[in-house]
Amino acid sequence: MNDLFGSDVSLSLVVATGIVTVLLASALAFATMKTGTGSSTKKSEEPKKEAPGPVDREKFPGGEITVLYGTQTGTAESFARLIEREGAEHGFFVHVIDMEDIQVEEMLDDRYKDKESGNARFFFITSTYGEGEPTDNTVDCVAKLREMANIEVIFEEKKDAEPVEEQKLAGIEYGVFGLGNREYEHYNAIGKFFDYAMERVGASRVVELGLGDDCQDLEGDFETWKDTKFWPTLKKLYIRDAAALNRLEAAPHEELPSCSYAIEVYSNPQDAVDTPLEKVHGSSRHYFSSEDCPISTIRELRSKDDPGSTVHIEIDVSKAGNIDYRTADNLGVLPVNQPAVVENVAHSLGYDLNKIFSLKAAEGHEWHGEPFPMPISVRECLTRYCDLTSAPRRSDLKRLSAYAQDPVDKKALLRMSSKDGKAEYREKITYAHFGLVDVLKMCPSISAPLEHFLSFCPLLQTRFYTISSSSVVHPKSIHLTVSVTEAARKDGTVFKGVCSSHLAGLKPGDTVRVFNRSSTFRLPKDTSIPVIMVGPGTGIAPFRGMLQERDHQKNVKKENVGTGVLYFGCKKRNLDYLYEDELASFRKSGALTTLHLAFSREQSEKVYVQNLLSKNAKDTWALIQQGAHIYVCGGVKMGNDVNDAFKHIASEEGNMAVEEAKEFISKLAKEGRYVQELWA
Repeated sequence: MNDLFGSDVSLSLVVATGIVTVLLASALAFATMKTGTGSSTKKSEEPKKEAPGPVDREKFPGGEITVLYGTQTGTAESFARLIEREGAEHGFFVHVIDMEDIQVEEMLDDRYKDKESGNARFFFITSTYGEGEPTDNTVDCVAKLREMANIEVIFEEKKDAEPVEEQKLAGIEYGVFGLGNREYEHYNAIGKFFDYAMERVGASRVVELGLGDDCQDLEGDFETWKDTKFWPTLKKLYIRDAAALNRLEAAPHEELPSCSYAIEVYSNPQDAVDTPLEKVHGSSRHYFSSEDCPISTIRELRSKDDPGSTVHIEIDVSKAGNIDYRTADNLGVLPVNQPAVVENVAHSLGYDLNKIFSLKAAEGHEWHGEPFPMPISVRECLTRYCDLTSAPRRSDLKRLSAYAQDPVDKKALLRMSSKDGKAEYREKITYAHFGLVDVLKMCPSISAPLEHFLSFCPLLQTRFYTISSSSVVHPKSIHLTVSVTEAARKDGTVFKGVCSSHLAGLKPGDTVRVFNRSSTFRLPKDTSIPVIMVGPGTGIAPFRGMLQERDHQKNVKKENVGTGVLYFGCKKRNLDYLYEDELASFRKSGALTTLHLAFSREQSEKVYVQNLLSKNAKDTWALIQQGAHIYVCGGVKMGNDVNDAFKHIASEEGNMAVEEAKEFISKLAKEGRYVQELWA
């Protein structure tokens, strides 16, 4: 499916860890740094705040540390918040900062230094976005560090490289934990980059690099690093007073976990305040800047005999002032929870859905910006902003246990949250497709004040879909191709992907909140250059838009349009052959020269797009020699198999050794001639 983001991407991965690693371009294409991230971000201009008052050395004998997070789906931020919550029990006051809200040069400012030692202590928790790219909120930091550290390609470490003459970040102590996925070629490239680059510019590593693998047990990797490396190292380095350590170990645990929010309730309805984006929490800015646009068309693309569903949706953006898309861009969609889910959560926790409230920083806590528009009703908050259906992480279950009144519920939550309880967690949460709404039913004694609930409930993440229309042909309408996620549960109910099910349930006239973000999928400026497109399933999305554009170039603008080859795959021709009539029309008009079809289940031996590529090796190599641009869209496993097929073609038809073929394909990617958009 072509949802690039969130719980509808890969049920098995997301339920297990709460995130998915995504890819929006070839890693090598990123070697020349991107500078724009579309309409989704705005640099904060608000001055950074000091800790609220002088840090009490009795309570925080380790002093102050700063945790910087780079996140795309919110997981790195959630890990940073966990360190923030644990800080006091380990003796540290923890500042948490979105990497978008700090300049590299600012790291030496006095406001970031521990007031007693005078040292600046920065700890990076950062995700790798797809094939070795920084997340949107780390692009500027990565670009500046590349410049300072004289690093050409962010996923290469050259231990024999010439040292950097000016050690601009000397005096900073640091550590890094990286979030990545081994399914991608450049595993954890950004975490490794920060660890390497900071050392090159003079910073001192005080905690060894930690790496988490989303393909296995990302949360477990982080817990191990945090509990065996991070806190023990910091306490050994910064708390030398044995009496202070004894006080920390002897301190009684609070009845309820510390809460970063305080709540203000309104007796009458209130309109949400128009908040400047610089005062908004970094990962929440889409909530404030996206636009409500009406659905004009929605239709099913698969046969009624196919148990699955893929819907074609057309969104009218004619009145959206902030949406100016280009062909093959990505559309961010803000999902909405179903009313029944919202009502079940409110019932479990005893919330009045009509209550109007605002949040502010609790005493002794820093304010990180508005998480959503306020004042707001509980109903609106739970519907639009709280992730109630994704599987909670094990750390979330541990935190929930503090709110369980029944010892049986508390014990169950603690057991599943422990390292020894991984198997039970997988059985009762992962494989059962249980979200927070289900955990509240499973453990009915959980009782959390609203401000506490909002401090630990993750925010609903934007889902990104590759746009399947041409901005030239349809400038006022954005088309999406959405595979609807559903999975049967053991109890007979059905788990539904929050965003795809929301979209599939809309009718013409209903609205959806959206914004667009740029992509690296761009047709060659020279229309005569051949293109090879590989997109099985909903990977067809960008190529539908690109073919619409090629058809316009050829038959309306009368331009010389080069050879166009498309590899499309699905299960069976009569079940899920998406856009069959349109592809036939593109062939007739000359926008598409050759169409190769892989129907995987129409014969005893499964056939996939990579098999057809290998079969057509000579023709493919001839097009590459003519300067063809290659585009691949779909699942990461397919993308890896297709990449291997192209390497094999280069090796066999180009008479190259294996390593030469690998370098050749990498060179194409660096030149922007081999571009991928994959999801795990």
